[in-house]
Formats: sequence, structure tokens, C-alpha cells
Amino acid sequence: MSLYASVRPLAFTLPAETAHELGKRVLRAAQSTRPTREALRYTYQYDHAALEVDLFDTTFPNPVGVAAGFDKNAEVTHALAALGFGFVEVGTVTPYPQPGNDRPRLFRLREDEAMVNRMGFNGHGADRVSQRFEADGVPDTPIGVNVGKMNTSSEREAIEDYRRVFDRLYPYPDYFVVNVSCPNTPDEFDEQSPEHLRAIFETLEAENDADKPILVKIGPDSPEQSVLELVDIVEEFGLDGIVATNTTTAREGLESANQQEWGGLSGKPLTERSTDVIRTLAEYTGGDLPIIGVGGVDSAESAYAKIRAGASLVQLYTGFVYNGPTTAREINRGLVELLYRDGFSSIEEAVGADLE
Repeated sequence: MSLYASVRPLAFTLPAETAHELGKRVLRAAQSTRPTREALRYTYQYDHAALEVDLFDTTFPNPVGVAAGFDKNAEVTHALAALGFGFVEVGTVTPYPQPGNDRPRLFRLREDEAMVNRMGFNGHGADRVSQRFEADGVPDTPIGVNVGKMNTSSEREAIEDYRRVFDRLYPYPDYFVVNVSCPNTPDEFDEQSPEHLRAIFETLEAENDADKPILVKIGPDSPEQSVLELVDIVEEFGLDGIVATNTTTAREGLESANQQEWGGLSGKPLTERSTDVIRTLAEYTGGDLPIIGVGGVDSAESAYAKIRAGASLVQLYTGFVYNGPTTAREINRGLVELLYRDGFSSIEEAVGADLE
């Protein structure tokens, strides 16, 4: 039995958000010195040339990243990189500090290997995240920043929110993600309407002097036609990719009592739906628009299915909570075995293999 497997039952007796905060304290301690970071790398990293992915003018050492939501405020990016993840997406970052929804707002669905969250874009705000990047630096591993709006903002104010975060954090990440698909924030207006999306993308592209990659994160619950219309807008503005998908409000087939909690569902129950969305996107774009696949990734097999469906990179959060610090190493090791089993010499060769 692994150390995490023995500790997890105790951690799971705590409220989910409390356990998450304690876990981040451990990671902050582990990244606080060079020797402790090196110890993490020695223990948990798995490097292999077949895992490298060249995307967004950046080399990702492997395709397995940490999704937005785990490290909202860029507090443990160095520790997550040392644990062997190929990239870390910080956020969602809002322009100013925001408390989010009332607690409790994060729930485990143990029987379903899932979680429900209604965090509501809680965070320290763009200035504090920028100060942290400035003080701590960014790890060698690629970093993304997920950009969001204040919960009280009107449609017009939201455009300015995205611009403020984009400008404030511009020097640090390798890519940005515009988050217009969170089910846990107030529905003051249609964040995915074509007019609103065009206004966001026009604003950010006007600020994008160094041509930083910009992606958009979509949800799994929109009708296919709406998803394809969004792709048309993404291509119209020459954006660099799509993150698919966010959490879902669906609750079919769940066993846990916590399924009744409102919010976004993540984890294993989302696996097939998110992979279907990835496949639809890849088929519609002919594989020409990069996709980061997220939703139910918890093993080499689930990651590989998204890659074969058309994702160049994958992300996880809930799978990390359930499987612990060896997660990236075990997934990456398994991916190499699956690549060689199927006659591929690299991840990039396997992207979209099921579409051919």
C-alpha cells in the first residue's frame, strides 16, 4: 500500500476544502527549498522522449497537466511541476480578490470517484498572483493562466475583467485560457453568446503584443451546434486552441448521496462525455485546432483515450485528489507502454488516431 493510500482515509474524514487546503500546505513546504524540490523530482518524475509535445511554441515534457481549480492562486506551481506534471494551469484568476460562494462548496462523491464544486471563482485576485509569480518565479514546466470575471460584473464589465487579468499576468504564462463555461457563477448574461465571445477575443487580441497563445474553455453540456458555432468564432479570431471540457451539471448514473449538491461535477462520470466532445471538435476542425482534454482523466487508459480522440494534452484535478502524488508518474509510464503497444513512437503520433 502506498503512503497516500494509507493517509487518504484520514484526509477524507475532513471536509473536502479543508483537506485541499492542508494538502496545499504540504506542497508549499515541499517546494520551499531546492533540496526538497529535487527530492520530489527524484521520487515522482517520469521522463521519456516519447512523451514530449511541442505546442504553442513551447515544449511540454509530457502531456499530463494539472487543471485550473487546483492551484487557483499560483501557490504550489513549483511543487506540482516537481511531482512530474507536464504543465500547470493556474486559476481561475479574477481581476480582484473574490470570496466565492459560501462553504461548504466542495464535495466528494466517493462511490463515483467524482467531486462536485460550487467554488464560485474564489481567489486572491490578479495582483496577488502576479506578486507571487514575481517573488517565486515560474517553474521550467509550462504554465497556463485561466482568466475569469468578477461574479458581480455586467456583460460590459466582464470584458474589462478579462483584459485586466490578461494585462496584469501577461509576462508569466506560456498560454492563457478564457473561462466562459463555469456552471458555478451567477448567470447574469449568456457568457457563450457569439456577440460576447467576439467582444472578449477582440479585446484580448488587441492587447496581445507578444502573440501569447489564447485558448477558450468550453463546457460539456451545450448542444453540439452551439459548440461548433463557438469553434467557428475561435477560428475566425485565430485563437490557438480549446480546453474541453469544464464540469457538468448532469447527474445521471451516480451513486453517492452528495450527487444532490448543486455545482459542477468532475471526475470519472465525466470521462465519456468529455471525450465525445473532444472527438466532435477534432472531427469538425480536421485536427487543425489544438485541444486540451480534461474530464475524468485518472489513468493512462483514460488519458490515452482523449489523446486518440484528438487531444494533444490532457489535464486532471479530481483524479489527482483520489490517486495522490504518484498520479502523473503512473499515467506517463502507462502512456509510454500504450504508445509502444500500438506502434507509435510519440504522443504526437497518437493524437487523433481514432479519427483516421
